[in-house]
Amino acid sequence: MEFEEVIKKYFPVIFSEVDFVRKTYNALKEFGFNDDNSIASVCLCRDEISHTVRSIIKHIWGEAFNLSSLAGMFTAGKTGLKAAMHHAPRIDGREHYVYYVIPHIAINEEGKVGFCKRKGIKAKSRACGALCLFLDELSNGKIYITIDEEDIEQSLLKRRLLREIPYGQVPDLLDLTKITRKVIQEDLENALEKVVDTTKSDYAVLTGIQIHAPDTNYIWPADSYVVINGKKQELKIE
Repeated sequence: MEFEEVIKKYFPVIFSEVDFVRKTYNALKEFGFNDDNSIASVCLCRDEISHTVRSIIKHIWGEAFNLSSLAGMFTAGKTGLKAAMHHAPRIDGREHYVYYVIPHIAINEEGKVGFCKRKGIKAKSRACGALCLFLDELSNGKIYITIDEEDIEQSLLKRRLLREIPYGQVPDLLDLTKITRKVIQEDLENALEKVVDTTKSDYAVLTGIQIHAPDTNYIWPADSYVVINGKKQELKIE
């Protein structure tokens, strides 16, 4: 399959990065969120090619708090989350938090998943590299799950994602990326439940997958919702 066929099959609805961030911003405006009263936070991969969307978030929302780890995993924990919350504007006694959860994947012109072009590099480059390395270990049947003090983030990534993969199975990169998005969302939500006081704060969680295409980057929208006065309402990004 070529690029267009892969996209239509696995990511039937995609937006440009600018459109995705604008659409989420406009959707949240209906619930009282804006760039003056809210702080945005991001869970993105450390990969430099992922930071195009962070630049757009910064342009629309203002400076965003970085909760990111390899593959976008949420490892900042309650301490990182509280730090971001403490930096939020306090207007009329209320705070607003916006969380973007967007791991990434590459698809080249030929429709090969996991491969992208990088400036000045002739050899094939992979994305997400951290997930590809994890898949290499899975495929070889040798997974090292002890914490490597010289490779903390990758160690934590492997241990966390292994909990979501049935024993003996090896997902492809597409499935693993979607599993990763779900895991980041769940881990963030677990921390949010413990630290957010919804009598004083409202928040939104906006998730998707960043796709590095031959021409530009896209976002496939996934679960998105807002919590107002403790009540959750789904957001449809369209």
